[in-house]
Amino acid sequence: MYKILCFAMNCFLLLCSFSARALRWIQTMTFAVKEINKRRDLLPQLKLGFHIRDSCDDIPVSLRASLLLVNGQPERDPRVKIEDKDKGVGRTINGTNLDCVSYFASCSCLSDQGQFPTFMRTMPSDAFQIRALARLVSYFGWTWVGLIASECCSGTSLSLQTSQAAIEKCFYYFIYPKNKMQGILREVRRWNITGLQWIASEAWATATLLWARFGDLLKGTLGFAIRRADVIPGLKQHLTSLKPSNIYHSAFLTEYWEETFNCRLNGSVNSHFHGISNNLERLPCKGTENLDDVYSPYSDVTQLRVSYNVYKAVYLVAHALQDMNNCKVGQGPFLDKSKTLHSFNFDQNGDPIAYYDLMNWQRAPDGSLHLIKVGFYDASSPAGHHLRLNFASQASRSVCSDSCPPGSRITRRKGEPICCFDCVPCAEGEVSNQTGVLYSLECFRCSEDTWPNKARDLCLPKTIEYLSYHELMGMLLCAASVLGACISLSILAIFFIHKDTPLVRANNMELSFLLLLFLAVCFLVSLLFIGEPSDWLCRVRYPAFGISFALCISCLLAKTAVVLVAFRSTMPGSNVMKWFGPNQQRANDLIPPSAQVIICLIWLLSGPPHANSNSDYHSAIIIIECVTGSEAGFWCVLGYIGVLACMCFLMAFLARKLPDNFNEAKFITFSMLIFFAVWMTFIPVYVSTAGKYTVAVHVFAILASAFGLVFCIFAPKCYIIIVKPEKNNKKSMMQR
Repeated sequence: MYKILCFAMNCFLLLCSFSARALRWIQTMTFAVKEINKRRDLLPQLKLGFHIRDSCDDIPVSLRASLLLVNGQPERDPRVKIEDKDKGVGRTINGTNLDCVSYFASCSCLSDQGQFPTFMRTMPSDAFQIRALARLVSYFGWTWVGLIASECCSGTSLSLQTSQAAIEKCFYYFIYPKNKMQGILREVRRWNITGLQWIASEAWATATLLWARFGDLLKGTLGFAIRRADVIPGLKQHLTSLKPSNIYHSAFLTEYWEETFNCRLNGSVNSHFHGISNNLERLPCKGTENLDDVYSPYSDVTQLRVSYNVYKAVYLVAHALQDMNNCKVGQGPFLDKSKTLHSFNFDQNGDPIAYYDLMNWQRAPDGSLHLIKVGFYDASSPAGHHLRLNFASQASRSVCSDSCPPGSRITRRKGEPICCFDCVPCAEGEVSNQTGVLYSLECFRCSEDTWPNKARDLCLPKTIEYLSYHELMGMLLCAASVLGACISLSILAIFFIHKDTPLVRANNMELSFLLLLFLAVCFLVSLLFIGEPSDWLCRVRYPAFGISFALCISCLLAKTAVVLVAFRSTMPGSNVMKWFGPNQQRANDLIPPSAQVIICLIWLLSGPPHANSNSDYHSAIIIIECVTGSEAGFWCVLGYIGVLACMCFLMAFLARKLPDNFNEAKFITFSMLIFFAVWMTFIPVYVSTAGKYTVAVHVFAILASAFGLVFCIFAPKCYIIIVKPEKNNKKSMMQR
């Protein structure tokens, strides 16, 4: 017969405190053994038996009982060092080289396979419970936590490991003597401390005895409990099938029967218990007592947690024996403890894969404790999904300072705990999109092409800015450019149609045609400044602007010079007009622009304009702009246009008093004044603006100066040609 070693806590010797729950655990073991012995598919040639010893929840008694089971009655050795019960029993059994299966030992120390190579259990290690508790604290964002632990090994280990799992949280530790939990609750009530959110470890997550005295304090408690079995078929009937006639052989069952029905079985030797001075004072049992008529934790199978561990432990041993019986010579069934033993899953330390029910303490209508499962912790789930809750997150708040919202970071308060802090907004260009003490320590800078939103919790792509055809300002400037070019070409067409009239011929027809053509080009050049800049567009726009205006002003300069020389040549002895024939006039039109072309070539070769993404003016906006490359090249082009304009203005001013009918000088003078006004205003505005507005100012200056030339020089002539054609004759031209 194979024997199962079972250590039932808080059992039934007369010197020990009575526990109906522990009796249920013993009866669950006997039920599982009998069930296995009846099966034909599991250990058909073997029968299981058992010995039961009482630990009295006392370390010396536990050690004595374990030695008695293994070796018989030992002599007391004063040199034996009494240590933690779980460790002591484990080392005692380990010294005998016998396999030990525990149903209730949870100390994480027992996972050390170096010290306990033959130890296994169906109870999860406290290491898993610690992770579950830390996960729960993190889930609700609690940072202000008081930890109450007992002096025993389990409590100390729990406190140390939890402190590691709760970095950056305020944990306060209170160590209390073993079995003094109720004393702490009495002090809480005496000091009228309310509003606490209690978190129960597995040790008392389903302790109904605490509810009877402290239910008002513990309402709403959350705690992790051992996984509950819905039902163990046949266990209820086994527990309640006790009869006086079949329990005389067991002192444990006799004790339970007498305490439950407050009677005395004939032959019982139980003495003083629960305030009854002598067991003989009880009346004899009638023999008609029935366990179905009374409530007892012994027969309560609604919370089969430890009992389920006992049941699994028995079956674990049975399946292990079955595997040993079936293994071949030279092979062993326990080469790797992390393998699955039938339906039992263990890790490399011999620990079962943890699964806890998350229980919530609520008051039932009759005032009793109602345990409600509100979630679970499954260590076998993927990382980050171990803890699952099936209720709204409305638990009490337990924080010194609220977690910093996205868009801010924490700043420590000097001299205060680490979980007490203030929140400050992230600096410009930085974001923080996570909350909690661990995550909002610092803000993070956005990348070069992104910028924080208003809440500073998200980096958004920066706004791209340039003068576009799709915005209103770009549309208006584009329309003005096209309109100016159309007006110039329309005037050119009018002049061409009336090219034989005295008015057109008297004002240097060929230069007028060229001037109108170049003005149309100036209008169209402004379109190069609209749209997204690129390197090739930047290298075209500035030279095109400089050369087109140089051509226009060169034509005006030639027209003014011809008029001025023509009247000066009428003086006796003057032969100046031979230098201003048609060929010479064409040359005068090309020489000044040629100098501008040379300046532009030097500029393009030395430091050409190029497209650039600029965020210096506004951090949230990327301005795509054309930079001039060589600043000297840009100002040389602009300065050369200014020099030509000054020469044209000077010559027009000198010719302003010539006969009106032959004279364009006063119109050219006025147009140059407008030109100077526009470009003198352009320079300070151009320097002080940024982005698309700089480009818009440049385009406006081009259009304004070009329209000034068109209307000042050609509008009076068009008026005569179209509205007053009777004045367009030689007689009118020759009146003065």
